[in-house]
Amino acid sequence: MALGGDGLAVEGTTLAQAWEAVRTGLRRDCGARTFDHWLKPIGLGRFRAADATVELVLPSAFMARWVESHFSERLALAWRAANCGVRAVEIVAGEGESRAVYAAPVEVPADEAPVAAEAAGAAPASGSLLDPRFTFDTFVAGEANALAANAARMLGEGGAVLFNPLFIHGGTGQGKTHLMHAIGHAFRSHNPQANILYMSAEKFMVEFVSAMRAKDTLGFKARLRSADLLMIDDIQFIAGKGSTQEEFLHTVNEIMTSGRRLVIGADRSPQALEGVEGRILSRLSMGLVADIKPADHALRLAILQRKAATVQGVTIPEDVIEMLAHRIASNIREMEGALNRVVAYGQLNCRPIDIEFAQEVLADVLQASQRRVTIDEIQRRVCAHFNIRQNDMVSARRARAVARPRQIAMYLAKRMTPRSLPEIGRKFGGRDHTTVIYAVRQIEKLRESDIDIDKDVRSLIRELES
Repeated sequence: MALGGDGLAVEGTTLAQAWEAVRTGLRRDCGARTFDHWLKPIGLGRFRAADATVELVLPSAFMARWVESHFSERLALAWRAANCGVRAVEIVAGEGESRAVYAAPVEVPADEAPVAAEAAGAAPASGSLLDPRFTFDTFVAGEANALAANAARMLGEGGAVLFNPLFIHGGTGQGKTHLMHAIGHAFRSHNPQANILYMSAEKFMVEFVSAMRAKDTLGFKARLRSADLLMIDDIQFIAGKGSTQEEFLHTVNEIMTSGRRLVIGADRSPQALEGVEGRILSRLSMGLVADIKPADHALRLAILQRKAATVQGVTIPEDVIEMLAHRIASNIREMEGALNRVVAYGQLNCRPIDIEFAQEVLADVLQASQRRVTIDEIQRRVCAHFNIRQNDMVSARRARAVARPRQIAMYLAKRMTPRSLPEIGRKFGGRDHTTVIYAVRQIEKLRESDIDIDKDVRSLIRELES
């Protein structure tokens, strides 16, 4: 192959024909959806004879990084198989169209059968970051989570649904993230070519900010808005983030308008998301809002029995399972962790598992769980005591009838839970930690000077500790 002084292929048709063959093969192997979104925009750049390397040009830095991460090896192998003298590829971001020399059209045979995107290792198209443990088969349904579980199954089946988006909310460790991953697995099994994307709200913010700094918001938008199923967890963390909320709103509108599926997870209902724009709350409330309540004893017992049945080579007595279900009631994740700990200690110490051994191993956990109080429970008790709505705990209302109980709840949260000041602030409508500090100091002063306030606080502490 003759080369010009600037490194460009003089016999451009030879290189171009090889590139066209490479692209056609990629489309066949990776599937039409993945190819059209990530690989079709690639332009053929310069060829360097010194190291037999060809430049492949993407329109943005974001897309270049993603293709480099997921397809560089496959692209290099495809070029070497084309027998045109190319031994390596370099994936770069172009400045406009200036670096791209040739972008071959791809002819699609009418009878070509699409191949699953995961065959190419394309993570976003095959359910990026989906945890293989979290499926519907491993999810235990009960009265506390029945609505959310049934809605999730319907959405995952891939057929027509009566709601979009699905908004799942519940406390920490109650199973909402499990359900979201299960939706992704089920949807992929019914739609192998689907582009499924799961991310936390924090990851959404980080990637959006990174894209803005790299002046590559178009690539970020294209990635999210091409999803057939988009799932964003812990959406409460976008509270107060103006530019992130604006982009989130546009993404939600695009997904819903195009008829694709959207699942949102949060620790509270849309109406209780303080600091989130009304336009967003309105759209999130358009579909089905399904809450996951704290698991009752029957559900906790069923979860532990299911998990115990999967442990091989170890017998877990029923009284141990019953004890765990009874003593660790606040968090399913913590309860399962306690069971794992007992099993691990038994195996490492070659000890049979019985009730005495379990209590010995979990002495610190059981002691903590006896006095463990959650912020949600504190808010419920305070609201009931002062006869106010629970939404008032996260609202911006400053009337004394609301503000004083809210301060008492913050004081009790600081005194009776291990949560940090920023964590407490987030549970009270995304307030700053300095607001929590002020509330704690204010109630401490009032308890010394106001007999009624002190009486209220003492009564609430007794209720919460009982």
